[in-house]
Amino acid sequence: VFKMKIELCSFSGFKIYPGHGKKVVKTDGRVFQFVTAKAERSHLMKRNPRKINWTVLYRRKYKKGNQEEITKKRTRRTTKFQRAITGATLTDIMAKRNQKPEVRKAQREQAIRAAKEKTKAKDAQKRAQKATMKSSGPKQKAAKQVGG
Repeated sequence: VFKMKIELCSFSGFKIYPGHGKKVVKTDGRVFQFVTAKAERSHLMKRNPRKINWTVLYRRKYKKGNQEEITKKRTRRTTKFQRAITGATLTDIMAKRNQKPEVRKAQREQAIRAAKEKTKAKDAQKRAQKATMKSSGPKQKAAKQVGG
Protein backbone atom coordinates (compact mmCIF):
# COMPACT_ATOMS: atom_id res chain seq x y z
CA VAL A 1 0.00 0.00 0.00
CA PHE A 2 1.49 3.27 -1.18
CA LYS A 3 0.97 6.33 1.07
CA MET A 4 0.91 9.77 -0.65
CA LYS A 5 3.08 12.50 0.82
CA ILE A 6 0.81 15.47 1.52
CA GLU A 7 2.67 18.71 2.26
CA LEU A 8 1.32 21.86 3.92
CA CYS A 9 1.52 25.28 2.29
CA SER A 10 4.07 27.43 4.13
CA PHE A 11 1.85 30.54 3.81
CA SER A 12 -1.79 29.49 3.75
CA GLY A 13 -1.59 26.20 5.63
CA PHE A 14 -3.62 24.36 2.95
CA LYS A 15 -2.84 20.75 2.00
CA ILE A 16 -0.66 20.29 -1.10
CA TYR A 17 -1.29 17.00 -2.93
CA PRO A 18 1.34 15.39 -5.21
CA GLY A 19 1.64 17.16 -8.57
CA HIS A 20 0.41 20.47 -7.20
CA GLY A 21 2.09 23.59 -5.85
CA LYS A 22 5.62 24.88 -6.01
CA LYS A 23 8.65 24.28 -3.79
CA VAL A 24 11.04 27.22 -3.19
CA VAL A 25 14.49 26.73 -1.66
CA LYS A 26 16.18 29.89 -0.34
CA THR A 27 19.97 30.38 -0.42
CA ASP A 28 20.19 29.78 3.33
CA GLY A 29 18.66 26.32 2.80
CA ARG A 30 15.11 26.97 4.06
CA VAL A 31 12.43 25.16 2.03
CA PHE A 32 8.98 26.66 1.41
CA GLN A 33 6.03 24.93 -0.26
CA PHE A 34 3.21 26.98 -1.76
CA VAL A 35 -0.13 25.64 -2.98
CA THR A 36 -0.85 28.61 -5.31
CA ALA A 37 0.94 31.54 -6.88
CA LYS A 38 -1.26 33.78 -4.72
CA ALA A 39 0.25 32.25 -1.55
CA GLU A 40 3.77 32.49 -2.99
CA ARG A 41 3.38 36.17 -3.96
CA SER A 42 1.95 37.01 -0.55
CA HIS A 43 4.89 35.29 1.13
CA LEU A 44 7.38 37.15 -1.07
CA MET A 45 5.60 40.43 -0.22
CA LYS A 46 6.24 39.54 3.44
CA ARG A 47 2.54 39.56 4.29
CA ASN A 48 1.55 38.17 7.67
CA PRO A 49 -0.64 35.07 7.13
CA ARG A 50 -2.34 35.77 10.48
CA LYS A 51 -3.78 38.97 8.98
CA ILE A 52 -4.93 37.46 5.65
CA ASN A 53 -8.57 36.32 5.93
CA TRP A 54 -8.37 33.18 3.75
CA THR A 55 -5.39 31.50 5.46
CA VAL A 56 -5.63 28.69 8.01
CA LEU A 57 -3.58 30.69 10.53
CA TYR A 58 -6.09 33.59 10.37
CA ARG A 59 -9.04 31.25 10.85
CA ARG A 60 -7.32 29.54 13.77
CA LYS A 61 -6.42 32.88 15.40
CA TYR A 62 -9.96 34.28 15.17
CA LYS A 63 -11.66 30.92 15.98
CA LYS A 64 -13.55 30.58 12.69
CA GLY A 65 -15.43 27.45 11.64
CA ASN A 66 -14.92 25.15 14.63
CA GLN A 67 -18.10 23.06 14.19
CA GLU A 68 -17.39 20.65 17.04
CA GLU A 69 -17.00 23.48 19.55
CA ILE A 70 -20.37 25.12 18.89
CA THR A 71 -21.53 24.24 22.39
CA LYS A 72 -20.19 27.11 24.48
CA LYS A 73 -18.49 26.31 27.73
CA ARG A 74 -20.90 26.76 30.61
CA THR A 75 -19.88 29.45 33.04
CA ARG A 76 -20.14 28.51 36.67
CA ARG A 77 -22.76 30.51 38.51
CA THR A 78 -21.39 32.24 41.57
CA THR A 79 -23.17 31.18 44.73
CA LYS A 80 -23.86 33.81 47.35
CA PHE A 81 -22.28 32.93 50.65
CA GLN A 82 -22.31 34.93 53.87
CA ARG A 83 -19.50 34.94 56.34
CA ALA A 84 -18.85 36.73 59.58
CA ILE A 85 -16.72 39.88 59.32
CA THR A 86 -13.96 40.59 61.81
CA GLY A 87 -15.56 42.08 64.91
CA ALA A 88 -19.09 40.94 64.04
CA THR A 89 -20.50 37.44 64.02
CA LEU A 90 -22.96 36.27 61.37
CA THR A 91 -25.84 36.41 63.90
CA ASP A 92 -25.01 40.07 64.68
CA ILE A 93 -24.98 40.91 60.97
CA MET A 94 -28.33 39.17 60.38
CA ALA A 95 -29.88 40.89 63.42
CA LYS A 96 -28.72 44.28 62.14
CA ARG A 97 -30.09 43.55 58.66
CA ASN A 98 -33.51 42.57 60.03
CA GLN A 99 -33.77 45.75 62.14
CA LYS A 100 -36.27 48.47 61.25
CA PRO A 101 -34.69 51.43 59.39
CA GLU A 102 -35.84 53.89 62.11
CA VAL A 103 -34.09 51.89 64.84
CA ARG A 104 -30.92 51.66 62.76
CA LYS A 105 -31.03 55.42 62.06
CA ALA A 106 -31.44 56.20 65.76
CA GLN A 107 -28.49 53.96 66.66
CA ARG A 108 -26.38 55.61 63.98
CA GLU A 109 -27.20 59.13 65.21
CA GLN A 110 -26.44 58.08 68.78
CA ALA A 111 -23.06 56.68 67.72
CA ILE A 112 -22.27 59.91 65.80
CA ARG A 113 -23.25 62.01 68.84
CA ALA A 114 -21.01 59.89 71.09
CA ALA A 115 -18.06 60.25 68.70
CA LYS A 116 -18.54 64.05 68.50
CA GLU A 117 -18.67 64.36 72.30
CA LYS A 118 -15.50 62.29 72.56
CA THR A 119 -13.64 64.57 70.15
CA LYS A 120 -14.99 67.67 72.01
CA ALA A 121 -13.70 66.26 75.30
CA LYS A 122 -10.32 65.61 73.70
CA ASP A 123 -10.15 69.19 72.33
CA ALA A 124 -11.12 70.65 75.72
CA GLN A 125 -8.40 68.59 77.38
CA LYS A 126 -5.84 69.86 74.85
CA ARG A 127 -6.93 73.49 75.44
CA ALA A 128 -6.63 73.05 79.18
CA GLN A 129 -3.18 71.58 78.79
CA LYS A 130 -2.12 74.50 76.54
CA ALA A 131 -3.45 77.01 79.05
CA THR A 132 -1.46 75.42 81.89
CA MET A 133 1.68 75.55 79.75
CA LYS A 134 1.18 79.29 79.04
CA SER A 135 0.38 80.18 82.65
CA SER A 136 3.52 78.46 83.95
CA GLY A 137 5.46 81.56 82.84
CA PRO A 138 7.48 82.78 79.90
CA LYS A 139 10.53 80.74 79.14
CA GLN A 140 13.92 82.42 78.85
CA LYS A 141 15.18 82.56 75.33
CA ALA A 142 18.82 81.86 74.54
CA ALA A 143 20.90 84.99 74.16
CA LYS A 144 21.93 85.92 70.66
CA GLN A 145 25.59 85.56 69.81
CA VAL A 146 27.30 88.86 69.12
CA GLY A 147 30.44 88.93 67.08
CA GLY A 148 32.27 86.09 65.50
